[in-house]
Amino acid sequence: MNRFFLGFIFCVSLVSCKQHLNTKLAGPVFGTTYHIQYYSDNNQVFQHKIDSLFEVINTSMSTYQSNSDISKLNRNESNTIDNHFAKVFDTSKDIYKLTNGFFDPTIGVLVNAWDFGPEGNIVNLDSLKVDSLMVSVGLNKVTREGHKIIKQNPNTFIDFNAIAKGYGVDVISEFLESQKIDNYIVEIGGEIRTKGVNIEKDKDWKVGVEMPHFDGTQSVIRAIALKDVAMATSGTYRKFKVDKNGNRYSHIIDTKTGYPSKTNLLSISVIASNCMTADAYATAFKAMGIEKVKEFLKNHPELKVFLIYEDENQALKTLALNGFPES
Repeated sequence: MNRFFLGFIFCVSLVSCKQHLNTKLAGPVFGTTYHIQYYSDNNQVFQHKIDSLFEVINTSMSTYQSNSDISKLNRNESNTIDNHFAKVFDTSKDIYKLTNGFFDPTIGVLVNAWDFGPEGNIVNLDSLKVDSLMVSVGLNKVTREGHKIIKQNPNTFIDFNAIAKGYGVDVISEFLESQKIDNYIVEIGGEIRTKGVNIEKDKDWKVGVEMPHFDGTQSVIRAIALKDVAMATSGTYRKFKVDKNGNRYSHIIDTKTGYPSKTNLLSISVIASNCMTADAYATAFKAMGIEKVKEFLKNHPELKVFLIYEDENQALKTLALNGFPES
């Protein structure tokens, strides 16, 4: 009798307990891929809503879609924007000021000129051409008035590719939280945001920082635990060009010169409270270089940074700053 009673109580408690069901979603987006994992109480699948959010962001800020708001703005056909564009613009403006212009989405015209953007290559690019294109560069020459963007120079080309993936991660993360999802990891093209824990493993979410490989192979140099934070990585080891003399140059354009960034930094990973911020700073730090990054971080303890670089002997070195977690 006692064993039956105890067993009955145990069964009832199982039924009343919440079941944390693991859901995994993946697919192509923003010219890369996404992976989402979350735990819900009733096996909720949000694929349709997530696809819709991706489409809205693309329609707002994709320079690869001719009918997007940003493409129309760049062609001076329309200056009307939505709330997503406004949020990204305002954050870009803040980080532009804080980094003294090292993060600048108006560098897009030079991104195209160096054949890293959607508009194709400009032939015979020389210092004269670079100087002429730099006249239209500078986010200080662009303002927002409500849902309108005002450009001082009609040739200014805005490119949010260095921040939009991170913003996309935040949009999906905030949607999951609105659906009472307390344990998730969202990743788009290597940009990540986490909340809670990996319930199945009863541990914080584990992510890897890639070892730089110029040949396209993949390996992890550091595996770290993340909880309730975001991380973004910017590097030069996958996206680069080689000129006719065999010189390699990166897709990160120096906003001060208009030329591809020339630093010994290979990879920058930034941990922040949201992925849009981490994404933007990872790009800015690539152009700033190690010493400027170290100086900047003295006044920004909210950012944790991991640098991978080559020393004067081309040996691979790492530097963890502001408490970036150990493996």
